[in-house]
Parts: sequence; structure tokens; C-alpha cells
Amino acid sequence: MTRESKGGIKSRITDISSYVDSPEALGHLYKRTLFFVVLSQIFGGAGLAAGVTVGALLAQDMLGSDSLVGLPSALFTLGSAAAALLVGRLSQRFGRRLGLAAGFLTGGIGAIGVVIAAVTDQISLLFLSLLIYGAGTATNLQARYAGTDIAKTTERARAISIAMVSTTVGAVAGPNLVAPLGRFALSIGIPALAGPFLLAAAAYILAGLVLLAFLRPDPFIVAKAIAAEARKTDLPDHPVHEIATNIRWIIVGATIMILTQIVMLAIMTMTPIHMKHHGHGLSSVGLVIGVHIGAMYLPSLITGVLVDKVGRMAMSIASGATLLLAGVISAVVPGTSMLGLTIALALLGLGWNFGLISGTTLIVDASSPSSRAKTQGTIDVLIALAGASGGALSGIVVANSSYSILSLAGGILSLFLIPVVIWSMRQPKPVEHTLSQ
Repeated sequence: MTRESKGGIKSRITDISSYVDSPEALGHLYKRTLFFVVLSQIFGGAGLAAGVTVGALLAQDMLGSDSLVGLPSALFTLGSAAAALLVGRLSQRFGRRLGLAAGFLTGGIGAIGVVIAAVTDQISLLFLSLLIYGAGTATNLQARYAGTDIAKTTERARAISIAMVSTTVGAVAGPNLVAPLGRFALSIGIPALAGPFLLAAAAYILAGLVLLAFLRPDPFIVAKAIAAEARKTDLPDHPVHEIATNIRWIIVGATIMILTQIVMLAIMTMTPIHMKHHGHGLSSVGLVIGVHIGAMYLPSLITGVLVDKVGRMAMSIASGATLLLAGVISAVVPGTSMLGLTIALALLGLGWNFGLISGTTLIVDASSPSSRAKTQGTIDVLIALAGASGGALSGIVVANSSYSILSLAGGILSLFLIPVVIWSMRQPKPVEHTLSQ
């Protein structure tokens, strides 16, 4: 090892130590981390909106069939499952900066592949590219954890919400740019439905570059250093019963997020197809999905405060009730009703928002820095697989019954959150891992 490299390592260690020893410096780093996470999430939101809005329509156009239109959602969700695992492990070993940047850049490559597949009419390339594109979706979700690494216990839900609400800017703009992006794509010889994936490619790549360049020092590495310092004065290990308690709460948080993901993705995936069958154009589809994605992310700041103040479990119950209402409304309103579908999809997004933030906060509460990123990545794999199942089955259900049956089934499934909450309330509270600021 050269003298210069030894000096660089020593300098990085000194930098991290300054945050371990200084609550003021740690508070400054917390704000800096949130700023760059927010910036990356604005780009990331625009990237994920493309697949949500036109993925099913592009597959329908290329396949000429409705029975497999849920497959794109399943594919990029399945791809996000694999990416979640890899991003979680990369983050655990090398920090959030490298893990998240790698995920976003990979998602950008996948979006480029979708465009090429549409131009060349290659179904196999489309499916492969959608798998790779899913890395951006996984990374966009995992970025919500970055702000919590050095947050106080009483600010964790708000840190998650700040990261999520910033996604709204890109996520709402993306669907509403479907029509102009389609016209632009046609002007350069690309199919109209591939236009949004041009935006996705640029957005994901920009998100990755922002994190790679500016997420320094890495908040997760700092959190691990603080935890290591605390272990020198605290008891070396938690008692076995405390570890078991935390594992149970991790299972509760994961279950909440998995159920909300299945319900949300199943109904959302088939809504553009349902609208197209009832004569709605791309602009109308983009508006409804834009409102839906806005409801997924925009209320996050309020949700974060409520999760911190009212409680994780109370907001989980609110999630189930809201998803049930969304399913019932989407099932009973006429397919020609823009207002009815907009309200239903807004409630669907809001219910998902309640469940994701409350479940995510439970995971952070119950996990330690020594394994937190890996645990989070593993749970996001389960969430993605659940979403993939919901997306794939949604097309089959609608093809063999109707959109109304799918919506009612999703609403009823959300009721399973109630026994999960009742069971969790009988458990001891998780042993939280805190940082002093």
C-alpha cells in the first residue's frame, strides 16, 4: 500500500471520528444527507413513473394480447427483488453511497434496453430490460432508509417521509409527460409508448451520479462507527429475549409492507388497461396514475409526523382501512368515470403510503447498524416478490373475471392487516438502537 493511499484511509477514519465525537457535526451531516437523498429521489421518482404508467400498455402493444399485460409489472418488480438484495448487501459492506448509486445506474441501463426493444420489436429484449429496469425501482425505495441511519428515534418516520415526499416531484411529472414524451419519441423514430423510458433512463442515471458524487461521508458508515463506539461502553450483546423480540417486530413491519404492496400493485397495474378499454386516452391514463403516485408520496411528511406521534400500529390500521375503501370504490365506479377512478387510485396510493412508512419505521426501530442494511435489503426482496405476484396475477384475474373482482379482492386482502396489528400489540416493544445528537 502506498503512502498516499494510507494517508487517504487515515483521513477518512479521522473524518468519521469527528462525527462520532460531535453531535453538532452529526446533525449537520444528517441535514446534508437528507438534501442529497431528496435530490436523487426527485430524479428517481421520474424514473419509476415510466414503467408504472406505460409498461403494461407497451407490452399489450407488442404482444397483441391482454392476458399477459400484468407481466411487465411482474418483471420489473421481480428485477427489483434481485436488486434489493444486492443493493442491501452492497450498502451493508460499502455504505449507502455505492449501493444506491449502483442500483440507480443499473436501472438507467434497463430503461435504455426497453427503448431499444421497442424500436426493434424484440419481446425477449423487452422482458430482460424490464428486469434490469427494476433495479431503479428497488433503489428508489431503499433510498428511504438512508436518511434514517443517523436520525434520532423520534425523527425516523419523518426522515423516511422526507425522502419519500421528494419522489413526488418526478413521480407526478412523469405520468403527465406521457403524451409529450410520446410525440417526441415519434419524432425521432421511436414508438410513442417507449418515450417515457427515455426520461427514465436519464432520470435514473442522474440520481445515481448525484449520490455517487455527493453522499459523503457515507451516513451508514458513520452510523456503524457510532454503534461500534457505543459497544465499547455498553454491554457487548443484547440478551437473547431482546433479540427475539426485535425479530418479531421486524416480521410485523415486513408483513405490513408486503400486504400493502400486493394490494396496491395488483389494482394499479390493471387500471391503465381498464381505462383504455373504456375509451380513455393516454393523457387521461397519465393523469390518473399521476394522482395515484402523488398520493403514494406527497402525504409522506404528514404521515411521518403521525407515525412518530400517533404510533406505528395506529397508522398500520389506517392503511388497511384506506386500501379497503380504495378497492371498493374502484370496483363499483363505472369504467368511464374519470373522477371515480381518480379518487379510488388516490386512496390506493394513500393506503400504501401509510403502510410503507409505518412498516419501514418498525424495521429501523428493531434493527441494529451491524446488520441493518442487509436486513432492509432482504425485506425489500420479499416486498418486491409480493408485488411481482400481485402484478402477474392481476392480469390473469382480470382476463378471467373483471377489474371489479380484482379490486374487491385487493380490498378484502388489506383486512389481513388487522390480525397482524392485534398480534403485534401483545408483543413487548422492540429494543431500539439510538444515536445521540
